Amino acid sequence: MSRPAFEAATEVVVAVLGLSRSKDLVALLGQGRTRERILSELGTPGAGGAIAGLYDAMESESVPSAEAAAYVRGYVAALRQARDTVRVRTVWSGPSTPAVPVRATAQVLVEVIEGAQEELLALTYAARPYRALTRALTDAAARGVKTHIVVETLAGARGLLSGPEPADAFAAVPGLRLWVWARGPAEARSRQHAKLAVADRRTLFLGSANLTESAARRNIEAGVLVRGGEAPQRAAEHIVELQRLGVLVPLEPRPGAS
Repeated sequence: MSRPAFEAATEVVVAVLGLSRSKDLVALLGQGRTRERILSELGTPGAGGAIAGLYDAMESESVPSAEAAAYVRGYVAALRQARDTVRVRTVWSGPSTPAVPVRATAQVLVEVIEGAQEELLALTYAARPYRALTRALTDAAARGVKTHIVVETLAGARGLLSGPEPADAFAAVPGLRLWVWARGPAEARSRQHAKLAVADRRTLFLGSANLTESAARRNIEAGVLVRGGEAPQRAAEHIVELQRLGVLVPLEPRPGAS
């Protein structure tokens, strides 16, 4: 029997909780926990309404807790399988051709950020304030996404970057952590030149574009968007290990910086 309200509410609550916390919801439903108990354990800001909506739909369409748990479990498993299916496509900015439609790098970067539910890791060489990216990063922070961005510094670029520090582009984003490469003497002439973003270790955008408006919207830039598989996982693990080893270190605020 179709239960459209319950099915729609399941889609909403899983999107809000993410796959990991949705498994906790399955366990609580399977145990027959009350609405109040589940709200007390999982009802973080932003999730409470979705959980309440699920229970409202269960009551209105007479869905028992055990059946709800089984449905949510199956829904989460299907999403996980779809997530693990590897999908790769190229992303171009700039002039289009009949053979390859161009999709703005800016749009793809924003979609990667908007898709993050738990973790967002990024690296960039140059960075400038860009409203669309700032808004997406700020919204991610409001969702509780832990965001880490590795940037180059003017000193590290040794005269090849000018203007404000790249880190200043992210000053308006709350809770965002900035990192830099702690170069040793043998690496004094090396630069942090990677450009990528990886969301929840499942979606990886790797390309030539810096986190600037000109790179995202106006330049000819090329990149690859990878969803699922090992590449996003390995990229995130590499960044986290560089942090753990002290190769990447937190960027300390400059005196007088806002």
